[in-house]
Amino acid sequence: MAKITDVRTTIWEWVGAVAPMPPHFCTTAGDLVTDVTGSIAGFRFLGWLVVEIECDDGTVGIGNAALAPHATKTTIDTYLKPLLIGTDPMDSEYIWQSMYRRTMPFGRKGIGMTAMSAVDLAIWDAKGKMLGQPVFRLIGGRTKPKLPVYASRLYSQPLDTLYTEAKAYAEQGFNAVKIRFGWGPKDGLEGMRKNVDLVKTTREAVGDDVDIMADCYMGWNIEYARRMLRLLEPLGMRWVEEPVIADDLAGYAELRALNMVAISGGEHEYTLAGFRHALDLRAYDIVQFDVNRVGGITAAKKIADLCEAYDIPVIPHAGQMHNYHVSMSSYAAPISEYFPKVPVEVGNELFWYIFDGEPVAEDGYINLSDTAPGFGLTLQTPDQNFRLTS
Repeated sequence: MAKITDVRTTIWEWVGAVAPMPPHFCTTAGDLVTDVTGSIAGFRFLGWLVVEIECDDGTVGIGNAALAPHATKTTIDTYLKPLLIGTDPMDSEYIWQSMYRRTMPFGRKGIGMTAMSAVDLAIWDAKGKMLGQPVFRLIGGRTKPKLPVYASRLYSQPLDTLYTEAKAYAEQGFNAVKIRFGWGPKDGLEGMRKNVDLVKTTREAVGDDVDIMADCYMGWNIEYARRMLRLLEPLGMRWVEEPVIADDLAGYAELRALNMVAISGGEHEYTLAGFRHALDLRAYDIVQFDVNRVGGITAAKKIADLCEAYDIPVIPHAGQMHNYHVSMSSYAAPISEYFPKVPVEVGNELFWYIFDGEPVAEDGYINLSDTAPGFGLTLQTPDQNFRLTS
């Protein structure tokens, strides 16, 4: 019976070159409260938290979190580490409940749950290594020969470069692509037309047999979203993502009830109870939790099963190994998000530069090893592009 002897947290901050992004490359909730329209340049997240849990048998489990790494690190170091020392990582449910219930006054959502998620990922990575099994085999096994993925890097940009990039993804075998809307309520009718042009250009590039989705990143309000959905309905989109702020579940339900374009959300929802409430409200056509935000594997598996009971598809946010393992093990998960490796720009691609072992898409699919234990990831040796804070 192994025991946890140490918990180490390290922030990997990118200090190397950052690719420039054009204006209006993605809407965001902040557009409605700032004078800067149509840009999330200030929202770039160029830091990543890595958690390593060491056990007395030499096993080291690796977890991670991309949100608010400095605050998340402090939460783990101060509140969670003392709960973990001396516990057996095989008792993952007990450890999860211990973290959840003992931090409940401040930890149920946001940074607290993100910290729990990073720890839980490391726990499951350690369990897989101890048992010599990949995580997906411990939570249900293989439900698909390969996992379909969609290309998710089409930011709002000049239409000629959007066309070229979208066409390239179709030629690489992706059967679905996702763009970002660049304009919101501040931009009026002209912005609406520009949003529609993004979808039309992408359709011209990928043809009629490739699904198109689009992300608002909470940058619209209900009135604007209603108007946009009317314009988008004839374009045959698979879904519109996070049209309004995450807390407006009634708004999601209202937009979904219009039955114009499928509504997805959940990237910024937390906990099993949070998703039960959202599903009871019929807020989402598609659930998009991220495993390193909702409580790790322990919670994500329960949420995926809940969604299956409601017959709601699960398409996790952000790809990455922790999401792929849940998707591979669940019949509720038909496809996953995939960020191609590109020069660092927003931060979505940063994990490619931190971890070795992330699967590379081929013909629109990724596969998971049946033999690599845990998540099958190792840490790269940091170079001059990173500053590490332990």
